[in-house]
Amino acid sequence: MSERDDSHITRLAAPEGVHPGTGYSHVAWGTGRFIAVSGQCAFDEQGEVVGAGDASAQARQVFENLRRCLAAAGATFDDVVKLTYFVTDVAHLPAVREARDAVIPGDRQPASSAVQVAALFRPELLLEVEAFAVLPLPAGRQSGSAGG
Repeated sequence: MSERDDSHITRLAAPEGVHPGTGYSHVAWGTGRFIAVSGQCAFDEQGEVVGAGDASAQARQVFENLRRCLAAAGATFDDVVKLTYFVTDVAHLPAVREARDAVIPGDRQPASSAVQVAALFRPELLLEVEAFAVLPLPAGRQSGSAGG
């Protein structure tokens, strides 16, 4: 992975008076172009579920799908400011964190939320993850400029 200047993003692990979280920042903000990535599930390119019943396999596929979606917008995990995890069982969170930590360094952890849900739209799916990212504007662009 090439070195990127992520000075357009600020991450604050623990604002004054707030206990630090483990593996996430309490606050993250950026200046630039906003990117929203829909919740990704463990589907391969053919639409087949990867790792039915295996939270680790599903989490790895989800983060690969997120990587591909971010790349389509010209972004990487370095640009992510927020992740939201939807899991059918909080016992899947260690697998999600392991997959996340494989692609996002500990000093660049985005803000995040984790929600246990009764079910996802297909019974074999164990988790879904959505992402928000901010890309720096190209040189000479103002944040109020039209276009992407």
